[in-house]
Amino acid sequence: MTDAPVPRTPSLLARAIDSDIFYSFRRSKLTMVAAAIVFVLLMMALFAPVLVVQNPFDPAQLELINSRIAPLWTAEGQRPFLLGTDEQGRDIYSAILYGMRISLVVGVLGVSFAAVLGIGLGLIAGYVGGAVDSLIMRIADVQLTFPAILIALLIDGVVKSALGNHLDASTTLIVLVVAIGLSFWVQYARTVRGSVMVEKNKDYVAAAQLIGLPARVIMIRHVLPNTMGPILVIATINLALAIITEATLSFLGSGMPDTMPSLGTLIRIGNNYLFSGEWWVIAFPGLALASLILSINLLGDWLRDALNPKLQ
Repeated sequence: MTDAPVPRTPSLLARAIDSDIFYSFRRSKLTMVAAAIVFVLLMMALFAPVLVVQNPFDPAQLELINSRIAPLWTAEGQRPFLLGTDEQGRDIYSAILYGMRISLVVGVLGVSFAAVLGIGLGLIAGYVGGAVDSLIMRIADVQLTFPAILIALLIDGVVKSALGNHLDASTTLIVLVVAIGLSFWVQYARTVRGSVMVEKNKDYVAAAQLIGLPARVIMIRHVLPNTMGPILVIATINLALAIITEATLSFLGSGMPDTMPSLGTLIRIGNNYLFSGEWWVIAFPGLALASLILSINLLGDWLRDALNPKLQ
C-alpha cells in the first residue's frame, strides 16, 4: 500500500500570481504599460554609467566645442549625441539618465523619511490618544493649511540660511530629502491614526495586552501590518509628488546644482534656451519627467483600486 502524496504548500510567487491583485494587474493593459515604462526608466537610471556616452557630472569629459549640437536625426546632428547637447557640451541623453537617478533618489528617500515619520506619529496618536493625539493632529492640521511646495521651500530656505547658501551637492540632496519628508508626513499620520483607532479595539489587541506585551510591540508587530494597504497607496502617489516637488525646487533654483543636475535642474537650464531654437535642451528632460510621473501616478491609481474591495 503506497502512501498518498503529501500536498505541497504553494510558493509565495505562486500565491502572488493567483492573487486578486495580480489578476487585476493583468486585466489592466494601461497599468501594465505604465509598469513597463517605470521599470525601463528605473533600469536606465540604475545602469546609467554603462548606457551613456559621457559622465555629465565630470567637467573633464565636457568640451565646449560640442555645445548646442542638435539631435542626431536632424540635419545639424552629430554622433554620438543622440538627443543633442546643451551649452556646456553636455550630452542630453546622458544628462537625462543621470538626472533621473538624482530625481528618483531624492523622491524615494523623501517618501521613505515621510513614511517613517508619519507612521510613527500616527501609531502614537492613534494608540495613546488623549493630549498626545490632540497635539500631533493639531500640528498636522496647521501644516495642511499650507501647500507642500511652500513647506519644502521654507525648510530648504531655513536650512540653507543656517548652513550657508553655498552647499555641496551631497548636502543639498540631504536638505531636499528632509524638506520633502517634512512636507508629506501628514497624510501617513492621519491615515495610520484612523486605522489604529479602529484596530486597537479589536480582540487580538486586547489579547496582546492581556499577556503583557509592551505597547511598542503591539503597535509595530500587530497593529501596523493591518494598516499597510493604505500606506502603500499613499507612498506610491507621494513618490510622484516628491519627484515633482524636487523638480519644482530645482527649477526655482533651490534644488540640485548645475554640476549635479536632476531632471528639474535640466529643465531650468533648458528654459533659458526655449525661444532660441534649441528646443531639445528642455524638451527631452521635460518628456522624461512627464513620462515618469504619469506612469507612477497610473500605478498608484491602480493600486488604490486593487486594494479597495468596494471598487472591485
